Amino acid sequence: MSKVALVTGGTRGIGAAICVALNAAGYKVAANYAGNEEKAQAFGEVTGIPVFKWDVSSYQACADGVGQVENEIGPVEVLVNNAGITRDAMFHKMTPEQWNEVISTNLSGLFNMTHRVWSGMRDRNFGRIINISSINGQKGQMGQVNYSAAKAGDLGFTKALAQEGAAKNITVNAICPGYIATEMVKAVPENVLKERILPQIPVGRLGEPEEIARCVVFLASTDAGFITGSTLTANGGQYYAG
Repeated sequence: MSKVALVTGGTRGIGAAICVALNAAGYKVAANYAGNEEKAQAFGEVTGIPVFKWDVSSYQACADGVGQVENEIGPVEVLVNNAGITRDAMFHKMTPEQWNEVISTNLSGLFNMTHRVWSGMRDRNFGRIINISSINGQKGQMGQVNYSAAKAGDLGFTKALAQEGAAKNITVNAICPGYIATEMVKAVPENVLKERILPQIPVGRLGEPEEIARCVVFLASTDAGFITGSTLTANGGQYYAG
């Protein structure tokens, strides 16, 4: 019987590629989204992957949303915490709202989602939690103190929870993408991309969303059962966190 995989932020960019790859690998996939109703519905129609709308920054919304997924599709055995937002500003100009919005979605969202599926995974003696962090959670980034702090927190969450899940055959791992060719990155002015971003990447190109998706498919598989508490960097050699 196919395992159920739930991907937050799953209808665009890296999340969409993850959903498509997991679906192709034989999982029953549910894609969560919070905004852009038109693109989410279009994604569902094109892929046949059911989409579910809720805000991961709300604990109750996550409880209700996961409940709906499990009622309609089945118990969640693979959770990919991919949803994330940016509210960039230099720290001296950053508002409490910009800080709290990013922390609530990018860090507290992991708690809200994972807490809801954790007991079921423990009862079934199997689970895969995969957290999409960022290169900027490893090295930091000027103008992204809120984002970098949240993504670094995702890594601490991963390492600690992995120790709690190990005895129950639940693995918890993180992936830190570098610059990936999503709509957001492609919107960067071409001269900035060529002169400031690509020279930092030894392989000389942006990553593709599908390359991150293949990392997720591996970590979700039974082949990755001995890997937990790990951080997989996928950044073209831009940064090594040793």
